[in-house]
Order: sequence, then structure tokens, then C-alpha cells
Amino acid sequence: MKPTPVRRILMVLAIVLLLLVLMVSLARAQGTAASAPAAAGVRVTDDRGRTVALPQAPQRIVSLLPSLTETICALDQCHRLVGVDRYSNHPASVQKLPKVGGGLDPNIEAIVALRPDVVVMSVSSRAGERLEALGVKVVTLEPKTHADVQRVLGTVARLLDQPDDAARKVWRVIDAAVSAAAQSLAPEARNTRVYFEVSRGPYGAGESSFIGETLTRLGVKNIVTASLGPFPRLNPEFVVRANPDLIMMGNRSMQGMVPYPGWDTLKAVREQRVCVYGPDDSDTVVRPGPRMAEAARLMAQCINEKMARKPSPAGNRP
Repeated sequence: MKPTPVRRILMVLAIVLLLLVLMVSLARAQGTAASAPAAAGVRVTDDRGRTVALPQAPQRIVSLLPSLTETICALDQCHRLVGVDRYSNHPASVQKLPKVGGGLDPNIEAIVALRPDVVVMSVSSRAGERLEALGVKVVTLEPKTHADVQRVLGTVARLLDQPDDAARKVWRVIDAAVSAAAQSLAPEARNTRVYFEVSRGPYGAGESSFIGETLTRLGVKNIVTASLGPFPRLNPEFVVRANPDLIMMGNRSMQGMVPYPGWDTLKAVREQRVCVYGPDDSDTVVRPGPRMAEAARLMAQCINEKMARKPSPAGNRP
């Protein structure tokens, strides 16, 4: 029995309708796929100039540099750390993490056993190539100046796939705190000639270092000029000849306050204008990272306490 003309028309309409439904469904599927975020990974360029690519933001991180540990935590990503170097001790939560040696002598086997997505370390560490040979991703970063600290904050934020403004917010807090510390300095304390010893040697903080830049922003004079480098090893006689008004040094550098030859003649030593930072404060002032804000406050406090004029007792007034 042949289909009637009406049935033929209905069959054609049904086929057309089915095709339309299929086309609409396909278009919706394509639109959904186009609007879905691409599963792109993260890419950063480290301080070796190498581009490091990961399929996704790392969730398991080992840090071999205290300032990088503190940077990760300042971005509220401490929970991603699964191991740190023996010197990383801030914030307190990282002290509970597995220790994998130092930046220069890391325990490679212990690091690999933690199954990190990435290891962050200093450029000077010799462990990078060994870890990469074992298939571990490595990002090397080494802040030495204020600009470096700001740049490293941005690089770490990108590595962690954090919002663009996350690093900027942290830097604004640091920058504002350094400015506030500078404003707190008493007028008579400005232009004080300062020597800052980073570690026994003596190794001084030069004008071009992050410590030197902080001292400059505070309005004092660094006796270790930029031409000598960021952290030069000095002859103790250099400091004797410069005869600074004020000396700052970390407790670890003093080795029980053993004096250098000739330092008993220094004006700063004779007049007890020496600030020796204890272990905790020493870590704060010598690490180029988020705690530079607190470091500036500690330095300004030292300068004011040692160099600002003390008010005369009421009984001594003429």
C-alpha cells in the first residue's frame, strides 16, 4: 500500500524536525565546551631563565629556602607545603613538616619520597639538576633586592595559580610598613652611619642588598657602599677605619660576642650603640621576603633607641 501524499508530507516534516533537534543539541554541546575553562596548566620563568610548565597548579610543594617558604605562606598557601629545609621555621606551622636537609645539602631521597609536584629553591643550590634528572620539577628563585622580593612574590603567585592581585596585596603591606618605619625615625637619628653584619666573617650588608635598601629608605647611611657588592666579606680593619655610629648584627654572626681585632676602639662599641638581634629577630632581618616589613620596624627601633636624644630629667633643667 503506497503512502498517501499527506503521509509523505508528515514523514518529511518529522525528519526535518528530528534534524533540527539534533542540530540544536550539537550547537549547545559545542557552546558548553567553548565556555568551559580550559584545563591549561601553569607556566613560570624562574631565575635561571628557564620556563617551567606544570599540567596544573602544584598541590605538593617542597621548599628549600626559608624566604620562599614564607612567601608561599604569605599567599595563604601554607597547606600545599609537604616538606621544607632545616632553616624554614616561620610561620610556626611549617616546623611540623618533614625536614629535608639544607638548601646546599638537601636529602634528595627524602625529597623524592614526598612526591612533590614542584621543588622551589635558590639558584645557588646544587640540587636542581639532580632532582630534574629524577623527573622532579624545579623552580629556582633568589630574591636579593626589594625589586626581587616583589618579582618573586608575583612568580610564586603565578606558580600557585593565585589571583593577580594576591602578590600585589602582600607587597603593598611590605612597602607601606617600610615607609611607616622610616617616618618613625627621630630627626636626629637620620643620616646615622650604620654597619650591618649579616654573618661572621665579617660579611656586611652592602647598599645594593635588600638590607641596604631598607637602611637607605630609613634615612641612614650604610658604610658598605654598593661598589663592594650586596654581601661582601670585609676585612675587620675596614669597619675600624669606617668607624660607624651604630652597628647591627645577628646573634648567630657573633659566635658568643667574640670581638674582632681593633673593634674595642670603635665609637659604636665604646658608646654601646650595638644592636645584637636574637635568633628569631635575626631570621626576620636577614631574610628577603614578606617579613621585610617587620625587619624595617626592628631596624628603626634600634636606630631610635641608640641614636635619638633622650629627654633630660626634669631636675636637670636650668
